Amino acid sequence: MQKFARSIMTALVVMAASPALAVVAPDAVSLDSSIKLDKLVTDKGQTHHELVAPEKVVPGNHLVFVTSYSNTSSKPVDHFVVTNPVPSPVAVESLGAENFDVSIDGGKTWGKLAQLTVAKPGAAPRAAQGSDVTHVRWVIPVIAPGAAGTLEYHAVVR
Repeated sequence: MQKFARSIMTALVVMAASPALAVVAPDAVSLDSSIKLDKLVTDKGQTHHELVAPEKVVPGNHLVFVTSYSNTSSKPVDHFVVTNPVPSPVAVESLGAENFDVSIDGGKTWGKLAQLTVAKPGAAPRAAQGSDVTHVRWVIPVIAPGAAGTLEYHAVVR
């Protein structure tokens, strides 16, 4: 199990270190990616969620992938697209999935998770699931000069 957790952490560290893909003028928008472990904490008899840096992850852990963006230019940036590949050791959770588009075919086609289907030869198409997602994508209509924000998706370790 420890070897499995280490390989997941290696994949997640690589993903966190890789900036999200975006197509804009060079240096117009800065991006920063991070991963947080959604940990249940009990304090004084009250249980709540706490987002912490993942030191070790195991199957079933819930993670939050965050991309922060900031327009560092003096001009607005229109139709900004952020595309993140989903690490294979995790499955996207449906929580919040209506806020971004997903691809289940390596980024060739896009749509909302609830609207996509998976076709298998010799079988009837089935509804796409979080485990089918290969990429997530957000389209931000306008980022004003100096504006910043965050994008996130939730996933569970397989």
